[in-house]
Amino acid sequence: MDDERYFTVQDIALVGVFCALWVVLNLTIGPVGFQLWGLPILCDFSVFFTLLLTTWATGKFGTASLVGIIGAVIVLMMRPSPHMIGFVASAVLFDILMFASRHKIYSKPKCITIASLATLISAYFAGVIIGIFFSNKSLEWATVEWAITFWGVLHLIGGILSLAVTLPVIGALEKANVRKIMGA
Repeated sequence: MDDERYFTVQDIALVGVFCALWVVLNLTIGPVGFQLWGLPILCDFSVFFTLLLTTWATGKFGTASLVGIIGAVIVLMMRPSPHMIGFVASAVLFDILMFASRHKIYSKPKCITIASLATLISAYFAGVIIGIFFSNKSLEWATVEWAITFWGVLHLIGGILSLAVTLPVIGALEKANVRKIMGA
């Protein structure tokens, strides 16, 4: 009987590494945006930098979701930040949207476009969810409008920042043949 598993030991190790990165970035870099400007932009950078690298490194459905879920649970244990639930939802959405490129992020325009759209849609989605449910505003139409027109857009900007940083990093890793070193 062939005992092939969907996740290899390497995939699980990479999920562990990227969970640690998620936690460190969300506990350090993410809050800086709020301390300096009162904006969530660096929170999205922390999330999508990690999710893009996870997806690039593994190329498998489920790894980005696992990193989002496990990383958010650890962050929540260390610092009660219920907005992490919005980022978990966006990580799962990102993972689902990446099916369009079969979870591949390469230098090909199609893959870069899909990864960019998945990031932007998921970041905006996170902003809207967080704005509606975790902004300490009463749940009324004005809150929904604010989340859709303002808070979601700020998270979208964070998604753009994450793409501006992460895609060149992935390009450099591809150029250095890191994928061959990892055995992928």
